[in-house]
Amino acid sequence: MIADQIVNGVILGSMYALVALGYTLVFGVLDKLNFAHSEVFMLGGYVGLSWFALGAPLWASVVVAFVICGLLGLFVELVSFRKFTGRDAQITASLSSLAVGIVIVDLVQKHWGSEPVSLPLPVELRTAGFTFMGVTFNWLKLGILGFTLALMAGLHVLVSRTALGRNIRAVADNPTSATLMGVDVKRVNQSTFFIASALAGVAGVLLAMRTGFATSDIGLSFGLKALAIMGIGGMGDLRGAVVGGLLVGLLEGLAFQFGLGRIADIAVWILMIFVLLVRPAGLFGNATARDVRA
Repeated sequence: MIADQIVNGVILGSMYALVALGYTLVFGVLDKLNFAHSEVFMLGGYVGLSWFALGAPLWASVVVAFVICGLLGLFVELVSFRKFTGRDAQITASLSSLAVGIVIVDLVQKHWGSEPVSLPLPVELRTAGFTFMGVTFNWLKLGILGFTLALMAGLHVLVSRTALGRNIRAVADNPTSATLMGVDVKRVNQSTFFIASALAGVAGVLLAMRTGFATSDIGLSFGLKALAIMGIGGMGDLRGAVVGGLLVGLLEGLAFQFGLGRIADIAVWILMIFVLLVRPAGLFGNATARDVRA
């Protein structure tokens, strides 16, 4: 039914949005693309899977992935972005992060193998649900959606209502002025990378829970779509990342519903071309300013 595909599309889109939010945060603050971000997301699935396989509850697996991927984000900031602070170093920093991402993929394949690894979720957890107005709702998928939306809401509150959020927005607007105002730009950069990478790790665990497995090649496909979603929503705009992710997820779900599964994977690119033709700065983007907006 079309309603089922809408539900599935919203769930998938929320995970797209969570990954795109990480790209958006880093780009908004540093004006640089972190190409290792998608591989941190991929690693999150394996970390959560491994802890769950050891007997840890799902919530503990999510927490561990959050912390480990956040710390990995700090490592990426240190080796790929710390010394490349100028705008003229954009390519250098991005290429360095790309190299880190390749190393992460290689290490994952050496440890877990290149074949997908199953997540041993109980059958009851996969199948439990209820039917409302002819639409079947799975408790696991609803839990994933609710948790993802809660993370997005929490990020919005952090950026818009807290001292750290004000500092992030100040550095994104003008790092030099922020420094003169007493903002520790280095600390803000580190916090941004930790938050972005931790969210990506959680998204990796949630996707593994939804699909039932983790695979080392998911980072590339998800990462490219998340980059496109950032362009659709507007570079540096958190609202745009959320709206763009949900739109892409809905488009993919509806494409499968109407027998257009072959174009589901290119729906994001079709949407990006259309949006950028109409609004070159994206749905919520500002063509004249670099900023982080929640």
